[in-house]
Amino acid sequence: MNPLGGASIVGNQQRDEQRFREGDEAATQRRANLLGYQYLDTRGYQLPNGPAKDVLTVSEMYKDYITVLSADSASYTFGITNRTPQSVINELKGRFQDHRIIINIISESGWRELMQIYDPPKVVNYEDIDISSYGSSDNMMQVSKTLQEVNSDDLLSYIISQAYKLSASDIHFENARDFVRVRFRIDGMLHVIAVLTHQKYYHVQQSIAVRAGISSSSNDAQTSHLSERVKSPEGEEEILNMRIETVPTVYGQDAVLRLFNFDVDLLDLDKLGLDTRERGPIDDVISHPHGMVLVVGPTGSGKTTTLYSILMRLNTPEKKLMTLEDPVEYGLDGMSQIPVDTRNGDSFANKLRAVLRLDPDVIMVGEIRDEDTAHTALQASITGHLVLSTFHASSAAAAMSRMLGLVGRNPIFSSAVKLIISQRLVRSLDPATRVAYRPEPNIIKHFQEHLADLPASITPAQDLNNFQLFRPGKSEENPFGYKGRTSILEELTIGDEIRALLNEEVLPTSQQLEDAAKRQGMITMYQSGLLKCLTGETTLEEINRVI
Repeated sequence: MNPLGGASIVGNQQRDEQRFREGDEAATQRRANLLGYQYLDTRGYQLPNGPAKDVLTVSEMYKDYITVLSADSASYTFGITNRTPQSVINELKGRFQDHRIIINIISESGWRELMQIYDPPKVVNYEDIDISSYGSSDNMMQVSKTLQEVNSDDLLSYIISQAYKLSASDIHFENARDFVRVRFRIDGMLHVIAVLTHQKYYHVQQSIAVRAGISSSSNDAQTSHLSERVKSPEGEEEILNMRIETVPTVYGQDAVLRLFNFDVDLLDLDKLGLDTRERGPIDDVISHPHGMVLVVGPTGSGKTTTLYSILMRLNTPEKKLMTLEDPVEYGLDGMSQIPVDTRNGDSFANKLRAVLRLDPDVIMVGEIRDEDTAHTALQASITGHLVLSTFHASSAAAAMSRMLGLVGRNPIFSSAVKLIISQRLVRSLDPATRVAYRPEPNIIKHFQEHLADLPASITPAQDLNNFQLFRPGKSEENPFGYKGRTSILEELTIGDEIRALLNEEVLPTSQQLEDAAKRQGMITMYQSGLLKCLTGETTLEEINRVI
């Protein structure tokens, strides 16, 4: 899927690279004027007599960020950068006393281009990264060796393409004292892929900076985006969008690239792994699209996927759908998607008030963060609109309690809020390799205690006095035993008992709300997870890790 258009993305990328180069040259020229050296713009520059390889070694040039521009019997001309130590210049003058030493300052971008002449890229067969031997130091060392050999200009693209092929959701670059660790997040778990030298990581940083329009030496956290052309498993070229987050650390600038490698066809409620019980409240909202629906959970819990899947089900020619997002991460046809740049003064509340004047039927608000947005969204939800949003809370009851804290005692609250979903993602067992086992007596007791107050309409998949659980197995194709992820939901709807609590003088606590919701039939997220353990969809260890 390419909602933004491949040509425009490539054009923007080229413009970003050109702007970065112009800024690099301007900064270098200012530095040259300050130091009293001659500045040389190397764009289009040709070495007069070809590379002078007998003056400095390639390793010296890499170490000191210096290059030889020309050499003859009388003089040597060197190109230095902002990263070249002053002591190196003094050493050159003492080392080559029989030659006149001429110093030009060049940009780091120009230096890298000239180093391609002195150290031409090696032709390397870049094999695909294999994580089947995860945990093996030999495997990590082999991948690290491959990354060290990849042409510096291709390194970022290679890492991105490998993450895409492995269906990773994130790429993490983490600086340590002596190396930079590279990790991929696959099915919610981080895997160490390789380690890079700081010098090699420097080229990755520069590639990210140029293509994402950020600084590689900023002392502040930064957020941006970049795009990459990748090939799908079917061999078709696609545009992969990524969000970039960087933060300075003690040993360097860490970076996380979040890959949005989704297929719009997967934004389907039927593909979220929900059973009939979990689908019921969602289908009810879709059939009566008004009121407010909140989806809560931490980053990476699948909130956005759930919201977009609901939007896609509502996306018909008869309805006007609008979204407010910070930022717009997925481009979808059939709806108006509006970016909200909160870092530069935008607010969800102001944009929401503007959107309401356009008479939408369904509005998705990326996140309710403050009292103003909460009040505006609540008001919109009782005037014939369906408002979908996300919220930060640990459970559905906690989300309702926090919303009450924002809007206070509000008579329209109980009639406006239709559904609160708390969600997590857990890894699914591979049915082909999972292994059944009989749990210990204390585990049996644990299940019996936590599932004792299930609604009468819910029957566990196995007898709680005699059941089996499952653990991951192994195969050559799947060494981890897990395959994909599934949603664990907790759904809170407002019944008579909760409505009565909301009408009392003292606002209810989240525990009071949860107890009341359970009495009216709500299954908690942990109970939902245990039920999926009994069906063999996941493991108890995975439920405890996530929930």
